[in-house]
Amino acid sequence: MARESILRAGLIALGLLFGLVAPAAAQGVAKGKFGDWELRCETPPGASKEQCALMQSVAADDKPNVNLVVIVLKTADGKSRLLRVIAPLGVLLPSGLGLKVDQTDIGRAGFVRCLPSGCVAEVVMDDKLLEQLRGGTTGTFIIFQTPEEGIGIPLALTGFKDGFEKLP
Repeated sequence: MARESILRAGLIALGLLFGLVAPAAAQGVAKGKFGDWELRCETPPGASKEQCALMQSVAADDKPNVNLVVIVLKTADGKSRLLRVIAPLGVLLPSGLGLKVDQTDIGRAGFVRCLPSGCVAEVVMDDKLLEQLRGGTTGTFIIFQTPEEGIGIPLALTGFKDGFEKLP
């Protein structure tokens, strides 16, 4: 039940991030499953072609009510690859969102906005980050509820490489 509500929030956020104004329309169509990743597509109002994203919803092992929705997509012009993460409301915004791939510290991304479904951190993926995600086993996102308390949320990277290749 909780996983369904997490996915629903992620789909609503996905629709909002694609530019939809009506959350009810933000379902998208599942086009494939790659490990724990799901490829979802929809045509936003006014767009000439379908937009797709690779998604995964995850929860902290020790705090199942703390969850993230991870969205990977290519911009409509095809020039950039974005990693968007929707964290729960109540995160400490100035601390940003940390990321490790396997044991390598990748760095932190700032939050760019908060929506009713959570706060969004976004980074443009360069070739180095993309290769780390393709070749990695586990990503760990770190959110902060206080300056001292980081919560690591593991993300399976199995299927990421194949799913990313299917993004139009």
